[in-house]
Amino acid sequence: MDLSVARKRMVAQLVKRGITDQRVIDAMQQIPRHLFVEEAMAAQAYSDTPLPIGEKQTISQPYTVALMTQMLQLTGKERVLELGTGSGYQAAVLATLAGWVYTVERIRPLALKARKVLDGLRLLNVNLRIGDGTDGWPEEAPFDAILVTAGAPSVPDCLIDQLAPGGRMVIPVGDKVDQQLVLVKKGHDGSIEREDSEGCRFVRLIGRHGWSEH
Repeated sequence: MDLSVARKRMVAQLVKRGITDQRVIDAMQQIPRHLFVEEAMAAQAYSDTPLPIGEKQTISQPYTVALMTQMLQLTGKERVLELGTGSGYQAAVLATLAGWVYTVERIRPLALKARKVLDGLRLLNVNLRIGDGTDGWPEEAPFDAILVTAGAPSVPDCLIDQLAPGGRMVIPVGDKVDQQLVLVKKGHDGSIEREDSEGCRFVRLIGRHGWSEH
């Protein structure tokens, strides 16, 4: 199977489904998604579906990655915090669109695998650490954008605190099964505006400011 053709098809589907930000479209075309899944699943990498990546985690479907990224409205110079590195694919997309990416993963084997792929792609503007992502990365705050790639019971206050004035955060909020994408905008005066977007299904955001592991 010609994976470059599959990638073009994937991007064409994203455009059909309403992805309009040309920078996001270009990034999705550029990043080789098949490198972020198991080799046996490479042929499925460009289908618009989530795939297992081990450790009971998944790589989000391409449309969800594109939509959440588009909601951040990145222009190229931002410092972005991502919670839930997983395979590293979302971080790779962000790295092509922003100045710096800070990404946190609580599961060590996933973090190490993601780091290896990101380094292989020479995405050197990604800082990755292992830990409780629900705490954010306070010593590197504030961030112009925050992206949470797991479902939270609510929007953690500590993440709002780490968002820069004028910044945007996208986070799935809901119960353990179904969530809704929420866009949080912080005004330059510190005011907070919240907009609900599409329904979605993510693995649970585990940690001090999310769900408990059990």
